[in-house]
Amino acid sequence: MALVSEWEQAEAELSTEWADARVLLRFEEPGRIDRVTVLLAPLQPLRAGEATISIRIARHGDGPSPEALRRALARLDSERLHGALSIDAVESEPAAAETVSAPTLAESWDTALAGLPADWSDLLGEIELDSSDHLDTAAVHLAPLNPRLTGEGMRLQFRSASRFGYGASAGMVRRCLERCDAAGIHGRVQVLRALSDTQPVATQGPVWQIDGRMV
Repeated sequence: MALVSEWEQAEAELSTEWADARVLLRFEEPGRIDRVTVLLAPLQPLRAGEATISIRIARHGDGPSPEALRRALARLDSERLHGALSIDAVESEPAAAETVSAPTLAESWDTALAGLPADWSDLLGEIELDSSDHLDTAAVHLAPLNPRLTGEGMRLQFRSASRFGYGASAGMVRRCLERCDAAGIHGRVQVLRALSDTQPVATQGPVWQIDGRMV
């Protein structure tokens, strides 16, 4: 069988995930091995014995390609340099790492609400931005929440109320966060404090005192 045909058959039997293969060529005439080496020179062949050549083939550009090997073997066949081809070693492509995308701000808000009791009435929330570069844009999109800048300039606190009182509704909070997501703003949302079933009388609702400030 011609060397080209042997390679085509061997390649067809490789796994679809193969990346590198070590090909061994054993020739019938040791005296002609120098001519073999000259014809295979572009593939960087290695002598692996008196009449044996080893060649590394790569599918993705970091070594001689399968097609380059096929053309080189065709040159050997044309000069009647007979031998046998075998695959000595094969390396497969590394398994692709599973990519887990971070939740969006709106999804983070949904998760925060899911952890509250069903009768929650008022909460103090906080949006922590991943980058201060987005602070001005985030402030514009979050304006309906009347956010308050805290900490080191990457955290915005806001109030939310489920039925009435001071604070944006949960739906309004989500819409504002969706606008931030659409603008490519990343971060996390958490509920800092929450109250259930409050009944404000002649007030806008409860307040919290944090670090000497009423929020």
